[in-house]
Amino acid sequence: MDISHNVDLSQHSAMRLGGKARYLAEAYSDRDIVDLVEWAGNEKVPFTVIGQGSNIVWRDEGYRGLIIVNRLRGRDIISEDEDGATIRVAGGENWDEVVAWTVKKGWGGIEFLSRIPGTVGAAPVQNIGAYGHELSDTLVEVEVYDTQEKAFGGIAAAACGFAYRTSRFKTTDKGRFIITAISLRLTKDQPAPPFYESLQAYFDKHDITTFTRETVRDAVSAIRAVKLPDPSLVKNNGSFFTNPIVDKSKFERLKHRHPDIKAWPVGSGRVKLSAGWLVERAGFKNVHDQETGMATWKGSALVIVNERAKKTTDLLRFKKKIVDRVQAMFGIILDQEPELLP
Repeated sequence: MDISHNVDLSQHSAMRLGGKARYLAEAYSDRDIVDLVEWAGNEKVPFTVIGQGSNIVWRDEGYRGLIIVNRLRGRDIISEDEDGATIRVAGGENWDEVVAWTVKKGWGGIEFLSRIPGTVGAAPVQNIGAYGHELSDTLVEVEVYDTQEKAFGGIAAAACGFAYRTSRFKTTDKGRFIITAISLRLTKDQPAPPFYESLQAYFDKHDITTFTRETVRDAVSAIRAVKLPDPSLVKNNGSFFTNPIVDKSKFERLKHRHPDIKAWPVGSGRVKLSAGWLVERAGFKNVHDQETGMATWKGSALVIVNERAKKTTDLLRFKKKIVDRVQAMFGIILDQEPELLP
């Protein structure tokens, strides 16, 4: 095993902040995963598994254990029929490259999730979603290494505890399972309206009336190019806050005070609010904070950008300014989407 020592974690986060990891190693096979978990146990140090670091913020204190970088590769067609295809994709694959591959193959279902940064293994943890669609809509099974049972196995989608931007891998079983692959059931049907508001607006603006997997992917890519800067060029974790969900009575009170508030019903008497709208109305769109070196992106108030900050504490101070202002104005406490580790 090739285990590096004293590794700069800022190179493993799209925000480019954080301290140092005591150990770091890359896993290219199932055997690597078993060996590295066993090594961490023998050394009596904690471990955590990451992909590209697109949804991670490291603390300035660093990590005293072992970082395992998931480098597992592979795409397989399990079955294909006249209705669609079931595919298996390894956890270290780049998510958007997989989306592009499925669209090229003529399979639909995840084109709405185009341009989401990160790896396949990270996708079920957050139950990634965009434009009214989520990974859980197409997921069949998550393949895992169970670090408690010391065995490989599969978890059916229904047993993953999926909800809005969460799963059992993020909550009740955080740290227990290492995701090695996922299986998806995709369709050969073309996408059809109704579409998410901003996506439909793009189609209307560009006079697009024939909808295909390619037109959806192109539209989503174009919208995200404006709203979400490329993390390889601009230091950011994408959307920094999740859309808060409130009960209908809370929404009606907010609607009375703010008639143009953006929101969507999500069933069971609950309403999802636009976190971007809340942050922008709180005065934080395209703000450049001289005190912390942080900013919000010109294309979306939901994206926090590291312009010249050197410490994670700078990011957290800027985040607090936003959270406090939104709470004072709307009585809503925003939840951070990127995971703060350790």
